[in-house]
Amino acid sequence: MPTYWLDLFTGKTWSEFRAAGSSVSGFRESRWTTVQKIAVGDILLCYLTGVSRFVGILEVTSAAFRDASPIWQGDIFSSRVRVRPVVELEPEYGLPVHALLDRLTIFQGLSSSNAWTGMFRGSPTKWPDGDGKLLITLLTEARDAPVLRPIDKRKLAHRPATLKASVGSVTIPEEDVEAVVAPEDVAPTAHTEIQATLLRLGAEMGFDVWVARNDRSRTVAGKQLGAMTRMLSALPVQFDEATKRTVELIDVLWLRGKAIVAAFEVESTTSVYSGLLRMSDLVSMQPNISIPLYLVAPDDRRDKVLAEVNRPTFARLEPPLAEICRYISFSELREQIKRVEHVLQYLKPEFLDELSESCELEEA
Repeated sequence: MPTYWLDLFTGKTWSEFRAAGSSVSGFRESRWTTVQKIAVGDILLCYLTGVSRFVGILEVTSAAFRDASPIWQGDIFSSRVRVRPVVELEPEYGLPVHALLDRLTIFQGLSSSNAWTGMFRGSPTKWPDGDGKLLITLLTEARDAPVLRPIDKRKLAHRPATLKASVGSVTIPEEDVEAVVAPEDVAPTAHTEIQATLLRLGAEMGFDVWVARNDRSRTVAGKQLGAMTRMLSALPVQFDEATKRTVELIDVLWLRGKAIVAAFEVESTTSVYSGLLRMSDLVSMQPNISIPLYLVAPDDRRDKVLAEVNRPTFARLEPPLAEICRYISFSELREQIKRVEHVLQYLKPEFLDELSESCELEEA
């Protein structure tokens, strides 16, 4: 029985893969350990980022190998396997992931509406057998009975931007996958509710506020986060372009004039890594930054958050991430706001010190 793996492409890398004969699929060198687990006979499910469509099925025909011969212009993708195409679709005839919300198990029983996106953050990623079998059926049907779905050519040609920062050239992550737009009668996720709570709290305290630019259309009580009181339409901070693009994706910011008063990453899904990476990027690019950083997560995620923020990767930063990040639990945030609801406009940023705790681990 084959194992199913997600294989991510951009419009350009899919085109380059096909132009090279559709015989070798490659992954980044950092994924070599995982690529070695792919076996002959396994199935790669090809997915186009940027346009969120499944476009192919590849059967693996060799063990993993390393090779730097040119196939793709933008990267070497030296961790490789040989493949045999089973289904190859033009992007315009691909299968939109949003059409599969009620059919794939990755969308079922989610702790938040965007928890499924963790499956699309890198490749190769092992996929549930049931979802793999279903996609083979659906993609075969899409090949045999093609349906044209026009695509914005700009999205198809999109590649992550590489920008100059004080530490050199860096790639700024865009929205990793497009958000699923939930029906209006669906309750907001805990992540969105906490974002709204932090935005309202900051506005009541007299600060301008910012919500991550890829979350601005999310709604709470019928109101979009991007339309909440004192919401900025653009960030006034004077960072280099790379830092600015990173800051724009932080979940919630409070600002006074051009200064960021506090930055919050809300983590409610199985992985706490995405917010930590943004915080880490910010510290790496601006080592002298003095912005208070807060990780906001459910109570039962506390130990996970503290363990992750103290990983060696983040501990080697100067300063270490654990020294400048503090943890706030969902319950503490909600309870403390209820307690001081009548005096929110008189609160100072130091109020956050009362409801947060250090992320540094105590020595045994």
